[in-house]
Amino acid sequence: MQHGKYRFIVGFLALPLGIYALFVVWPFVQSIYYSFTDWTGLSPDFEMVGFDNYTRMLDDDIFWKSLWHSVLFALLVPLVTLGLALFLSFMINVGGRKRKGGPVVTGVRGSAFYKIVYFFPQVLSIAIVALLFQFAYNPDSGAINSLLRGIGLDGLQPLWLGDPDLALWAVTAVLVWSTVGFFVVLFSAGMASVPAELYEAALLDGATRFTTFFRVTLPLLWDTVQSGWVYMGILALGAESFAVVQIMTVGPGGPDYSTTVMVLYVYQKAFRDGQAAYATTIGVALLVVTLAFAAVVMRLGRRERLEY
Repeated sequence: MQHGKYRFIVGFLALPLGIYALFVVWPFVQSIYYSFTDWTGLSPDFEMVGFDNYTRMLDDDIFWKSLWHSVLFALLVPLVTLGLALFLSFMINVGGRKRKGGPVVTGVRGSAFYKIVYFFPQVLSIAIVALLFQFAYNPDSGAINSLLRGIGLDGLQPLWLGDPDLALWAVTAVLVWSTVGFFVVLFSAGMASVPAELYEAALLDGATRFTTFFRVTLPLLWDTVQSGWVYMGILALGAESFAVVQIMTVGPGGPDYSTTVMVLYVYQKAFRDGQAAYATTIGVALLVVTLAFAAVVMRLGRRERLEY
């Protein structure tokens, strides 16, 4: 059985690893190389400039703003999204009242309907979600301010996306709303596979639902939660944050760079300002931030694996 084992493994892995290296690793290597040049992205001619782009980046106030916003997204969006998803999933699957003649632990009535409702935003493209909320945040005719006027709060009419102090939080709310449903369904599937006897034994021992969540549910779902944290952080640092900021905000990235994130700044420098080399430099910084985030989450979230 051991004869030719390694040739067999290499034969299967050679093609996928070659494709991965060509379309994933090689572009990263190219980006790092171009970050040491003065390439504009349009001209085939460029020269090596050493660490000039990195020095410029460290002196760039807008870069530091975009870095702070990206880090805030990576920390806050997963925390709020996964927290809401865990709470809603637990209530759907374990939060129902005991029915006569039924099991001690049960979900709420209509739990399948709730899962569909929560998952619905995942059916929509993030671009469509951003456009819908851009209309909803309109200070004059948007649904949110219209609701405030309808309930008599005429004096409370925020500019939302036009206020530097509110714009970033308004965008964050959209990211949470658009992604929480996916994790509700994911965590619900995990909770449904936990034997009901574990919950019943905990309740018979006098544990409250609050205790069973932290002592039974969360430990058994921890691997899924950890993976979701990394996944959500990467989305918040990358495509999802770019889409909502690019579509929803003034500038985009405004007002006064209050919503600019690193991935948007890369796009603007490369395609708006014709500074591809500097854009790749910021992209390298984004790569470092993403890898550091994933490493920290995996390290801090490491714990003994529980099975049932």
